[in-house]
Amino acid sequence: MRQDLDTCVSTRKRKRLLCTLRRCGLAFAFWIGLAAFEPVAAERASLKSLTWPEPTEAILSDGLAGPTPAWAEFCKAQPQECAVDVSEPEVLALSQDLWLTMGEVNERVNHTILAVTDLDHWGVVDRWDYPDDGLGDCEDIQLLKRKLLIKAGLPRRALRMTVALDEQGAGHAVLMVRTNHGDFILDNKRDAVLAWQQTGYHYVKREGDDSSAWIWLGRPLAPTITATR
Repeated sequence: MRQDLDTCVSTRKRKRLLCTLRRCGLAFAFWIGLAAFEPVAAERASLKSLTWPEPTEAILSDGLAGPTPAWAEFCKAQPQECAVDVSEPEVLALSQDLWLTMGEVNERVNHTILAVTDLDHWGVVDRWDYPDDGLGDCEDIQLLKRKLLIKAGLPRRALRMTVALDEQGAGHAVLMVRTNHGDFILDNKRDAVLAWQQTGYHYVKREGDDSSAWIWLGRPLAPTITATR
């Protein structure tokens, strides 16, 4: 069953952003390479005030689920981005350095990529891809965060793309980092990294730990085709 989902930014804000880019004649090239996301001393110092999280329960899984069609297309185009290496740990030991890295990647990507819908960006309802031109919706933004965390040395297997329903019941994609302190969410809607229980979202499904199949989180719902918030 197809499920209509909301967008990452309001229509008014989205149009204002796109009109500003066009009016200024900017080809918003994605000039920030991966090296630009290396930790900066001043930024890391400012992030040291982040509160160390209390341990929480990991989210429960409930059987195999199919991926969204747009994820399947992304994996066809970039199979290396979807492969699961079972030799990698599926849960990370949370350290102060890891916590700071998660926070800085989440914040820097959120403040770098302009959130636009796939329909405005690509002319299609749902497309998962890297925001190489500086524009993207929720799943594109989380894919970039995952890529940067992998570059920082984190195992892909512990970084799971996840589909949820937000506070308004609209489809949304986030990045779940699985740790021994619980499962934490990197989200383009907020700079703070929160435990999954603190987000107010209903979690639908995420990438599995052992194969390319996805898994339901909690009670299975009708298949969610896309997440664009």
